[in-house]
Amino acid sequence: MILQRLRVEFAKREAIQFISHLDLLRVWLRSLRRAGIPLAYSEGYVARPKISLAAPLAVGATGEAELLDIYLHRRMTPLTFMKAIRAYLPEGIEVNSTEDVPRSLPSLQSLVHAADYAVSGAIVDAASPATTVEQAISALLASETFLWEHQREGSIRKYDLRPLVIALAVTSWEITPDRTTYGMSMTLRADNDGTGRPEQILAAIGLPDSWTSIHRTRLVLQRLDAVRR
Repeated sequence: MILQRLRVEFAKREAIQFISHLDLLRVWLRSLRRAGIPLAYSEGYVARPKISLAAPLAVGATGEAELLDIYLHRRMTPLTFMKAIRAYLPEGIEVNSTEDVPRSLPSLQSLVHAADYAVSGAIVDAASPATTVEQAISALLASETFLWEHQREGSIRKYDLRPLVIALAVTSWEITPDRTTYGMSMTLRADNDGTGRPEQILAAIGLPDSWTSIHRTRLVLQRLDAVRR
């Protein structure tokens, strides 16, 4: 029986940036069990704990405000939960806040609409990279469609990249004799109809394999009135 649904906002730091989405879920589950959190389980032959992460974060990326929903069979206050779980979380996971949310809400994954990213990287041996990149960003944002091919696990997927980019801008340039470093902000679509990936956007504007840090700063959830239409 489910008596409560807690929504946890947490940061994923550099210490665990290279673990996968499934491994992150396993880390959370192990920590919750060790902390004695009264997890609710699904019904059926193979009962599973009812916890869910909002959206996968690419291996190598970090996050500032990741979201996790946890379903409980016994009520506990958000403060009690935070005090209990913090002692069992590994280095690299920091709980920012916890709130009680209605059990009747749609699944957390279905509520995710977009994600904000702060990206930094370096360009080596490039002539006038700032001008070239700014022009590429302007061309991408001005286009109605931007056909893109992505190769993954031996297969090539073709799709329109443009609808996945909500906002894109350079935030900093630093030019030295041997390299140019950059900072960039991105707001990318992240819903059931498509998910933008920062590394693909960088490749599309001529910066493949140049990033040194991808940090997701916020997950944007849909308004409930929009979901229920």
